[in-house]
Amino acid sequence: MNKPVIGYAGLTHLGLNSAIASAARGFKVVGFHNDIQLVKNLNNGILHVLEPQLSELMVTCSDNLTFHSNRASLYSCDIVYISVDVPTDEGGVSSLTPVEDMIQIATSAMRKEAILIILCQVPPGFTRGVIWPAKQLVYQVETLIFGQAVERALNPERFILGLANPNDALPSTLTIYLGAFKCPILPMRYESAELAKISINMFLVASITTANTLAEICEKIGADWFEIMPALRLDKRIGPYAYLTPGLGISGGNLERDIKTSIDISDKYTTESGTLSACIKNSHYRKNWVWFKLNELILPVNPNPAIALLGLTYKENTNSIKNSPAFELISSLADLKFTAFDPGAPYEFPFAGVIRVETMERTLDNADVLIIMTPWEQFKTLSVSEITNRMKGRIIIDPYRILNGEELAKRGFIYASLGQTTQYDN
Repeated sequence: MNKPVIGYAGLTHLGLNSAIASAARGFKVVGFHNDIQLVKNLNNGILHVLEPQLSELMVTCSDNLTFHSNRASLYSCDIVYISVDVPTDEGGVSSLTPVEDMIQIATSAMRKEAILIILCQVPPGFTRGVIWPAKQLVYQVETLIFGQAVERALNPERFILGLANPNDALPSTLTIYLGAFKCPILPMRYESAELAKISINMFLVASITTANTLAEICEKIGADWFEIMPALRLDKRIGPYAYLTPGLGISGGNLERDIKTSIDISDKYTTESGTLSACIKNSHYRKNWVWFKLNELILPVNPNPAIALLGLTYKENTNSIKNSPAFELISSLADLKFTAFDPGAPYEFPFAGVIRVETMERTLDNADVLIIMTPWEQFKTLSVSEITNRMKGRIIIDPYRILNGEELAKRGFIYASLGQTTQYDN
């Protein structure tokens, strides 16, 4: 049998990364989106998402990849993925309208024998309600992690598939396609697959919350969480890939959405969800960690400091600012002066009082305090001498330990990071 032609209906973050990865695996891929300008930009090599290696990979597999704004292009596809991003509001509530609209558009153009796969994250019960022949309707758990999307799309850990009857053999075209990725395939009923993605994220939330809680204890008692982390990674019950690095709460939108969905389902069926509610409370608390440190270290003596802010996106290697901790901080200190740099954040920025500069070094000029809100790799190249020479003040708040805190403390800086007691010059 010839290789199937793969279609992606929806070329937002999820769809674009998935489409390019499929083309890189040697399949002919049709990318469709009903946004003429977006498709025109893609055909001109202009990407609207930031992911390491994505633009280079698109060039190398261009012979297998076409982009279209006409839905008729999907008629040639043997498998069509619905792959639009699912937007969420500030409360973590998903809007399924883009998914439903794209399903309607795609199914109106697809061949009746083609396989329809819902790749977007949807709540349990959604896929079973989609109108398409059951044997050709699949829900597939997406593996998208912002900043790691290319690697995960090319080399997935496993495929989790929701099927009408998980005991039936997979369609041969789907077996050929998924087999090219050489990873385990886990078939299950629709509802189990839909809940599997949420379950994965809930375990991540629990790890993040636990790490943040214990890291704060370290800050109070003189312990160092980063010294404890290796011991946990060597415990087989926890493991080397566990989410143990403390952070500024839960951001990005996806985990918040799944907490909200889980609590809603729990409320509907009157099950107990106190643990999840506690995770939300802890996340809100930890997002204020930098604000607490500012109030502890500088605001009582200097209520109007000049703040150098490195990092605006919610994490490194992405241009997403969804629920960014930096935004939370700026909002809570709206009257203060911020000079900010971020290599990925869009320039359509909602805070008029923030001065954006072109280099990370320029943020430091005459600053009273330096705050690193996103652990971009390039921030590690800031030298102690550069910081010392450019800054006026001597306070650094570096949650993720991007800089050398011990060396900075020796130079007279007050250095605060997550999971350890604030360092001073002894």
